[in-house]
Parts: sequence; structure tokens; C-alpha cells
Amino acid sequence: MSELDIDKIGLKVGLEIHQQLSTNKKLFCNCSSTETSEFTSKFSRKLRATKSELGTYDPAALFESAKSKRMIYYTNPDSCCLVEQDEEPPHELDHDTKNIAILIASSLKSNIFSEIYPMRKMVIDGSNTSGFQRTMLISQGGYLDVEGKKIGIQSICLEEDAAKLLDDRETERDFSLERLGIPLVEIALEPVNARPSEMRKIALTLGRLLRTTKKVARGLGSIRQDVNVSISNSGIVEVKGVQQLDQLEKVVEYEAKRQHGLILISQKLAKLNLEKISKRENVFDVTEIMKECKSKIIQKLLKEKAVIKVIKIKNFSGMFSFSPYENIRLGKELGQLVRFFGIGGIFHSDELPNYGIENSDIEKIKNLIQINDNDGFLIIAGNNSKIDFAIDSIINRIDDAKLGVPAETRMATQTGETVYLRPRPGASRMYPETDIPPIIVTKDEINFAEKNIPKSWDESLCDLQKKYELNPQLAEQIFDSEYLELFEKISTNKKSSPNFVASVLCSTITNLERQGLDPNLLKHDEIIKTFEFLNLDKISKESVEMIFEQIMSGKTKSVDETIQKSSIGTLDDEELTKIVDEIIQKNLELIKNQGSHSIGTLMGIAMKSLRGKASGEKINQLLQKKIIDILDKNKIMP
Repeated sequence: MSELDIDKIGLKVGLEIHQQLSTNKKLFCNCSSTETSEFTSKFSRKLRATKSELGTYDPAALFESAKSKRMIYYTNPDSCCLVEQDEEPPHELDHDTKNIAILIASSLKSNIFSEIYPMRKMVIDGSNTSGFQRTMLISQGGYLDVEGKKIGIQSICLEEDAAKLLDDRETERDFSLERLGIPLVEIALEPVNARPSEMRKIALTLGRLLRTTKKVARGLGSIRQDVNVSISNSGIVEVKGVQQLDQLEKVVEYEAKRQHGLILISQKLAKLNLEKISKRENVFDVTEIMKECKSKIIQKLLKEKAVIKVIKIKNFSGMFSFSPYENIRLGKELGQLVRFFGIGGIFHSDELPNYGIENSDIEKIKNLIQINDNDGFLIIAGNNSKIDFAIDSIINRIDDAKLGVPAETRMATQTGETVYLRPRPGASRMYPETDIPPIIVTKDEINFAEKNIPKSWDESLCDLQKKYELNPQLAEQIFDSEYLELFEKISTNKKSSPNFVASVLCSTITNLERQGLDPNLLKHDEIIKTFEFLNLDKISKESVEMIFEQIMSGKTKSVDETIQKSSIGTLDDEELTKIVDEIIQKNLELIKNQGSHSIGTLMGIAMKSLRGKASGEKINQLLQKKIIDILDKNKIMP
């Protein structure tokens, strides 16, 4: 396996940012965008692909339709109404949302249209109850300035966010509707020749520009990046669901390596004498001969009444496992493909015997399908309703492998790899919205937006740094975090130390998250209450991390509950002095022997019993005074 030289493969990357807007209403109704985990009712839908106005089917819609899944939707009246359930026509477009979109377009020097035409984008994966997403093209053109380099803007759209996926089972998907209809702005950048690290910088710059408007939502899931990646002589691959900048860099790097690996595989396939795979002549039912197979996987499938079939591929030996780069194999690509039909995976001839499938089983298969050592085969199992769709997809994918990189849509993983999601959509997925008339954008609205373009990120950061007397690093961390508005709200109290507040929000919570604790359990109201208690001297600074740790671990749900269960609270001076005196009396010999150097040991002993009940600074001062008094009384040198 060789190393990839990214500079020599013609890497091109186009970035699409999907940013939730901070509004009090959803895009086409008066519901709030409050997230909840409590639902009062549910209903189900079966979504089907329909023909476009030109009489053709969209390939992505057909792929989703082939899965034949039922969608279950969970609702709460606090966050959704009949509009989200597709039982009522959409209301008028939210005026504030429209103005935010125009402001963002103006900030990017984009050409805003005087009329906006709502469109329907067909989506039948269940993420929208209606089977389509409403989207509006706001503007085209413009640019993003990234350290003096202008990155072109293709388009800016205003659209609805999707429903939240709760669970994905073999025959059903569960969604909640509190997120459906939240306004999103989609910004598509022109594709650029850039290294993965440069794409990270571009995404960071665009995210910062959006945050300077103070009109966008913050937090995990509020901003998502889709990345279009291609290399020389390949199709365009769209990768969806990138939520973090570090993940973006890894995804671009992995996809570049995967695509170049697929081209190297296609070049090797071109040298083989390959025949076209026929479903009639190359697919065999081997259910009966596999009944004596000792593989636990095979036996489990047979108990589930699965059909087991084999696909024969002439002159294909070694091609499933050929790996030009680490973890880039055609066998892996095919395994990911069939999982979207509810099929656990496939076995291919290059990896057998294995998984309990023995040589005797392989010989039976070879005798039945009549192949030699130069040929390859795949074993696939599933129920009759799905296995034929999966086999068709495998045959098509092997044909595509001969050509290089197929244009497709993939999903980003947390590790920075990508997995197959569906075929790329075509023009047939978009058609006019019939329930909403065209929306007029006046010159006054555009002029107002142009006059209110926010300061640049550098200027905003400088203002933040000066206002709260933060160091440059902390100012940058808090501005880029999801906690900026919360920080400013807490810091309005003069007793709050902005540096301490920023440090807790950017470092303490992040460190607890790295330990595996869940930041989503720590609600903003509880963070505010924690600092209120600190300002009222009800808790110490050391208590803040203890409280957050308890809530983020799920042991408690609120500050009040944490204080009650953990006995957190400040001691009065008399109680504190009494406990420190007890520690001093138990360690008199240590003080006499080590003098002032004993402070470190005594501080450690004190913090074990006093952490969360008194500030470390106060304990340290009290200990030092007591130690000096003892040393003076006994005439011992400090």
C-alpha cells in the first residue's frame, strides 16, 4: 500500500453550510423551536416516490422507496402543530427569518433576488412528513474573504430543517418533529482546489461570519456541513452530516484517499477480461446447500427464513480484497451498500474460508456455480422482498467500479470516514411549491440589511476582548463556542468574573465532556443558576465543576438537587476555622518538621473535606496564617 499525495490528484472541494437561524418561530408556522424528549402523541406514514413534472423518477427517491420502511412520528404540542404533521397548509413565511437571510446574503456581497419562489425538494427518507422539503433561492454570487483569498458563493437558500431521527430499525424509522420546520440558511460555496486543512479554515471563516450577525443558533447540530469532493477523472461525491471542523478535515482527506483508491482499482479491473454480470445467469440460490454449514451467522439467517444467494463474477479473484490504500477495498464498499437494505453484510470469496464457512461449503458452492480459481463470488442473504433490490445494487456497483468513482451521496462518520447513503439526486427531485405564492423582497429591505451588516470577526473579537478584559485566546474560544450569549448574560452581573465565567464555559465543560459526560444534560438555565448561587456566596468557585459533573453524568438533574445530595454549600467563617484548626492539631509534628513547606500537604488534606464548601483561596490564606502563628510561637524558622 502506498501513501497518497493529495497535491497530485486534482482534489476539488465544494462546501455547503446549513445553519439554523435564531428565531422565535418556525419557518411556516408559529411553533417554537424548543427541543423536548417528552411526546404526547404519534402517527405513522408510508412515503412513496412520485414522478416529476417531466414524468421521470428521482434516483435518490427510488432508492429510499426500495427500503419500504414505515415512518413513525412523535409530536409535542409545544413544538409542532398541524403544519409539521402535513395536515394543514403552511402559514405565511416568518418575516424575521426572511430579514436574517437577506442580512446574511448582504454580508457575503451576494446578489439578492427581488422575488423568491418557494420550491419543493423531494425527500422520502422520512425526515419530512410531507415527502418534500421547502426551499427558497434567496441570492446567487458574492464571495467569502478567507485571509485575502476570495471564495465564490454559488447560492444562498432559505429552507426548513428536517425531523430528528430517533431510531432506525429494519422495517421502521422513528422521528420527532420538534426540529422539523426550524429555519435554515444554506450557503453553497464554489468548488475550490484546496487541501483538507484549507477547507477547515474556509468553514471556520464562514461560521464566524454567520456568528457575527448574532442571528444564528449555536450548539451541536445547529450548523452542519455537506462537502462535495472530487478528484481528476472522478464523479462528484456529496458527503452529508459533518458537524465539527476536525471531522471536516478528516472527511475530505479520507474521501480523497477513497476516490483515488477506487480509480486505482478501476485501472486494475480494466486489465482483466471481465464479462457483464447477468442476474439470470450469474445469480444462484444456495439456501439448500448451506443448511449444513456450521457458521453461526448462516444458521441464524436460516432460522429467520432468509434466502441465501450467490453472485458469480468471472475473472474477479483477489479484486474484492485488493487494497491500494489502508481500508479502501471494493469488498468494503459493497458491504456498506447492502446494509441500507436491512442486510447485515456479505461474504466474498477473497475472505473465505472464515466466519464459520469452511472449505467444504466453498467447494459445494463452486461445484454448483461452476467457477475456477480465477473467478470470484459473493454470498448474500435476506428476505425475498429485499434481496433482489440488494443484488441489483451490487451488480450495478461492480459495473460502476470498472469506471472509477460513482457519483453518490455518503454519510460522514464520527471517525472521519464516509459510508454509502444513497445515489446522487437528479433534477427530478425539485418542483414548484403550490401552497405558497412568490415572496417579494423590497429595495427598502435590501437597503436596511446593507446598512446593518455586522462588524467583521476580527473587530467583533476585539470588542469582546476589551469589554470583558479577556486575553486573546479566551476571547476567541468564547466567541467560537456555543456559549457566547450565555457568557454575556452571566457577565452582566458585576460580581461575576468574565475570565472565570469564560474559563468554565470553554474549559471546564469541555474537559468533563472529554471524560465521557454528556453536555446536553447541562441546560443553560442550570448554568445561569450556578453562577447566581456563586455570586450570592451560596457556593464556592470549586463547587461549580462538582455541580456540572453531577448533572452531566446524569446523577442529578438540577443545581438544587446537586447541592442537596452532595452537601455542597459555603461554610461560615466560624465553621471553617474550626475544621482548619482540627487539621492543624492533627498535623503539628509535620508543621514543626517542614515549617512553611507543610502548606502543600495540609492544603491537600483540607481540600478533601472542604472542596465545594469553601474557596481554595480562603482555605489557603487561613492555613498560612495558622502555620505562621505556630512557627512564631515555637520560634521555628519558616
